[in-house]
Amino acid sequence: MPDSYKQKSFWKKPEGVVGIVFLLAIMLGAGFLISSLSGVIIKFLATGLGKGVLFGTLGVLVFMALDSKTRTLISYMYKSAMRWITGLFIQIDPIGILKNYIDDLRKNLKKMRKQMHQLRGQMHKLGEMIHNNKKDINSNIALAKTARDQKNEQILILKSRKAGRLKESNIKLETLYKKMDVLYKVLNKMYKNSEILVEDIDDQVSIKEQEYKAIKASNSAMKSAMSIIKGDKDKRAMFDQALEAVADDVSGKVGEMEQFMEMSQEFMESIDLQNGIFEEKGLAMLEQWEKKSTSLLLGDAKDQILLDSESDDDTLDLTEPIKTKEKIELGRTNQYDGFFD
Repeated sequence: MPDSYKQKSFWKKPEGVVGIVFLLAIMLGAGFLISSLSGVIIKFLATGLGKGVLFGTLGVLVFMALDSKTRTLISYMYKSAMRWITGLFIQIDPIGILKNYIDDLRKNLKKMRKQMHQLRGQMHKLGEMIHNNKKDINSNIALAKTARDQKNEQILILKSRKAGRLKESNIKLETLYKKMDVLYKVLNKMYKNSEILVEDIDDQVSIKEQEYKAIKASNSAMKSAMSIIKGDKDKRAMFDQALEAVADDVSGKVGEMEQFMEMSQEFMESIDLQNGIFEEKGLAMLEQWEKKSTSLLLGDAKDQILLDSESDDDTLDLTEPIKTKEKIELGRTNQYDGFFD
């Protein structure tokens, strides 16, 4: 398992929240019973049997407080009970969670591919606008030169100003095109990495599901409890921890993927190419994402994409079709194998 992974505390998991609710319910229930039956309890404790029960209970509590194995066993039993209860209405099985992520990723890949087609369409239109503007700029400059030679000051001023306005417009449009170029390259890289991610999770689930069943069959709740009392490592718990680590990593990547898709959709919706209008908000969102330090899905490729965007040599070929799913090379290392070491 990666050294950077920090295991979640039981109390921060869904079953931990249920455990807190149960503890509060038990405390409130006990408090209500004691207050309601205080008279009966006091009379009972005054008897010899009552005193025996009281001292016996205190003895058990003191023993539990001092004996670490007993505390560990009770804690394990309570946590196991809370997991079972939580599992009745929430998906907490890590294999099941990973299967859900596979479905989410496949749906997101379809949406991302659609976004890439839409973005390419917008870039085609924007490229045409920039090209036509350049033609109009050259045409107006030529007319201005002719007007100057003919000493027609009015036409000279009109055509010069129009060429200037078109130049200013093209500067903004070319800036927008570069941002769209970055956006497309990021979407394209995320798409490819997500395809690999789906393959890796799918492989892990198909392999680890069988291992998980075997571990659960050979490590019953009683065996796990006895292992914990002896101070041995609980194989089932360790396997659960590795699966949870994979699920947490995938969760972060799926979240980043969905967040970027949402941002890119807002960016595209903020552009009205037909009227030559685009909102600064869309550019600001993309610039804010560029300034973020890390990307779970892109890794070091993010910095390279942003670096390449500064160069005019690395321009996107819009005539090249979007590639269909590439075959994943055989013998490639699965990025999640190390989680089970």
